[in-house]
Amino acid sequence: MKTPGLSVQLAPDNRRGLLLANPVMTASGTFGYGAEYAEVMDIQKLGAIICKGTTLKPRTGNPQPRLVETAGGVLNSIGMENIGIEALVREKAPVWAGWNVPVIVNILGESAEDYAALARRLDGVAGVSGIEVNISCPNVDAGGIEFGSSPEAAAAVTAAARANTTLPLIVKLSPNVTDITSIARAVIEAGADAVSLINTLKGMAIDLVSRRPVMGNVSGGLSGPAIKPVALHMVYQVAKAVKIPVIGCGGIATAGDALEFIMTGASAIQVGTATFSNPHAPLDVLQGIEDFMKKEGVSQLAELIGAAA
Repeated sequence: MKTPGLSVQLAPDNRRGLLLANPVMTASGTFGYGAEYAEVMDIQKLGAIICKGTTLKPRTGNPQPRLVETAGGVLNSIGMENIGIEALVREKAPVWAGWNVPVIVNILGESAEDYAALARRLDGVAGVSGIEVNISCPNVDAGGIEFGSSPEAAAAVTAAARANTTLPLIVKLSPNVTDITSIARAVIEAGADAVSLINTLKGMAIDLVSRRPVMGNVSGGLSGPAIKPVALHMVYQVAKAVKIPVIGCGGIATAGDALEFIMTGASAIQVGTATFSNPHAPLDVLQGIEDFMKKEGVSQLAELIGAAA
């Protein structure tokens, strides 16, 4: 069988569009700015790279310890440590402009005005192919998850970003809500081209010797295999409720994991925590998807999207 068709359009209604050669993306916060992994793998084979979360000003992040292993994954409380938007535009974007793989910038603010300013600064920057609006980070004191907890707040932030950029807009949703479908509908009405889900689940760990929380910020976000069933169910719910592309993430480490998300309705997937133990995980996932499609006689990825819905 000839090579299957793996391309996917994540912003079909945006005049710029966001065409990926394949559905495998890297998750924000786990892949740096992309260049770090370019030394150990061929990043140009990826569908897209989402860089670490970016704020208006540089951030030093939360107090240590900020990363703790659990039985089924990892707790992190990085606190959005990053170089800030100006350094990103000045230092990182020119590098990305020379790549074939699209780079999407994840943004986080403390107000709708912050998101507007970030979106405006990125509009028209060579090397930036899209924006992922982070309304779901559980590890910052202001912004992040507080905007993703209600349809009204989520819509306000999305609308602020949408009004200030023509770039494709992805909104990353939080699992730490009662009804994720209502949040998804709200951001779509406010102008989102696609949604990605899920971000980490809120959690913590206790040190039995000190009898205190292990993490310097007390709690953190749980990612890895432990959250996959939760993520899969939420992707299933949202994909059935909306008509724009859904990007699935949460515990994806193998091609089998990725295919489950695709069959529940995801048009693309993000590999995150798995890259900590296996930097080649995204490419392993991609190869596995291609092998599965050849074995099953599937010629186009679209045949698998939502097959289990």
